[in-house]
Amino acid sequence: MTIKLVTDSTCDLPAERIEKYGVTVVPMSIHFGEKSFRENITIHPDTFYDTVLNGGIFPKTSQPSVGEFLEVYKKLAADNPGAEIISIHLSSKLSGTFQSASLAAEQAADTVKVHVIDSLAGSGGLGWMVAEAGKLVARGKSAAEICEILNARRKDIVIFLALDNLKFAQLSGRVGKIAGFISAALNIKPIVSLNDGALAANYRARSIDNAMKKIVALLEQQLGDTPVNLCATHALNAERAHTLLEMGKARLNVVDSFVEDLSISVAGHLGPGTVGLVAYPAAE
Repeated sequence: MTIKLVTDSTCDLPAERIEKYGVTVVPMSIHFGEKSFRENITIHPDTFYDTVLNGGIFPKTSQPSVGEFLEVYKKLAADNPGAEIISIHLSSKLSGTFQSASLAAEQAADTVKVHVIDSLAGSGGLGWMVAEAGKLVARGKSAAEICEILNARRKDIVIFLALDNLKFAQLSGRVGKIAGFISAALNIKPIVSLNDGALAANYRARSIDNAMKKIVALLEQQLGDTPVNLCATHALNAERAHTLLEMGKARLNVVDSFVEDLSISVAGHLGPGTVGLVAYPAAE
């Protein structure tokens, strides 16, 4: 049985791994005023950050439409007769992407069987989930078996992100408890964590360097010696991301790792300068 994988563009996974596992990525939409763009199709990071930093326009995002997902599912079915599709997406508590994919799967049911998974995560958490799905497909697991494994894994995803700028999270409204930081000293850096599929600013530090140390300490406290895959993700903060990854590898039991840009559709809600770590349980 052929199995094809689909995700959305909030998935932070290196391009070579996307290609290796044959993953189809459905783009989020990014809006600057009246102008709309498709992530990594009609707008790319350089243009995005130039507009954000120099254009004075706050970005908004929206999920792919039901029609966009339906078109992808039908094309994959036409190109791969008899295949099943596993479609893995950004947390339903952060976006309507999962709902759009689910509705499209229902409409495509006469053509192809689509299994839609709510990652209850995003960024590198979604990336590691997609990568594991690719490995399980290569091992010959059935779609039902893969879905069962991924749905069990998602509760163990750990994400911590340090924000360099409060403005974006404040304006986007996607981060819970952020209001409590607004009146704090200007050098306070919120640390956002993933909690049951939602993001909340539960921790703080007085600098990005201290926030990075705090993130590693929190991960060590939560994970101990558990084998994990680790991703350092960032928005215009590559040097710190590489440093943070090495800090994590020195204190955690890391099996596999990578550094990747934070998808611009997510960076628009958290702001340039964001850096963080995502831990995902290593396969047994």
